[in-house]
Amino acid sequence: MKALIIGGAGFVGGYLINELSENGFEVHATCLESENITEKCTAHILDIMYKENIVDIFDKISPDVIYHLAAQSSVTVSWSKPQLTAEVNVIGSINVLEALRECRNGRNMRLIMIGSGEEYGYIRPEACPLSETEPLHPGNIYAATKACQEMIGEIYARAYKLDIVMVRAFNHSGAKQSSTFVISDFCKQISEIEADRKSPEICVGNLSAMRDFTDVRDVVRAYRLLAEDGISGRIYNIGRGKAVSIQYILDTALSFADADIQVKTDPKRMRASDIPIIEPDVSRIFADTGWKAEISVEQTIKDTLDYWREENKKCQI
Repeated sequence: MKALIIGGAGFVGGYLINELSENGFEVHATCLESENITEKCTAHILDIMYKENIVDIFDKISPDVIYHLAAQSSVTVSWSKPQLTAEVNVIGSINVLEALRECRNGRNMRLIMIGSGEEYGYIRPEACPLSETEPLHPGNIYAATKACQEMIGEIYARAYKLDIVMVRAFNHSGAKQSSTFVISDFCKQISEIEADRKSPEICVGNLSAMRDFTDVRDVVRAYRLLAEDGISGRIYNIGRGKAVSIQYILDTALSFADADIQVKTDPKRMRASDIPIIEPDVSRIFADTGWKAEISVEQTIKDTLDYWREENKKCQI
């Protein structure tokens, strides 16, 4: 099977390239001209803001499955750069859908559109765990753009009978993730303190929020299984199915630390709007593909901390 990953230079893209390659896929991946893809695959330069270039890639490769990973994926950044977030996540996705529609082989390609658990937004406390039929009430700019992407994807799937599978991926973490995300942020700060590159204080935001965290290696396995066994037109939650507090994430990370660290609340890390709990019902993806999360949150935190420790060693050389 031939796969094309749009946005292959990102955090998830590298893991997905490896997952697909190890399971017999011929893998192609795109990146911006300013980016590099280090994993083994056939790389292509692509900016999704130019539809004609997407059509050319689709025609050239004629993949069996397309993973649309290209996105501005930080909630924090979406508050400071809402226009950029909307342009990339909505207009860029429309360009991908239009290219799929126009491509002569479009009806033979499966598109996996990656959305977010953030789309559920302001939810009723009794609604957790959230099923895919729960109404969406996005609570931040990023979530709103992903909900819009999904709705447009559904319209294209129905109107043009395209093979599209939509995903609402909940928080996923692991080594190499940007420190704009909470697990990586905590682990990076701890590693810098251990290396005497930072004062022994870890800065935090809201610790009471509860989120579902899944290891990125489990997530990309789910993406592969959806390419193989997912049902066209369906929306799938991807997550552990069990939310934990940010306080638990912090406490676990600190338990692995080789230093005495004080915790300091930083008002700049508090979001303009934060939803108390987001937890998915993942029974649908399990029923259709047999997937479930296997790597523990604790292992993810340990592996992420070890990654940042190695990065700090490089800085000392």
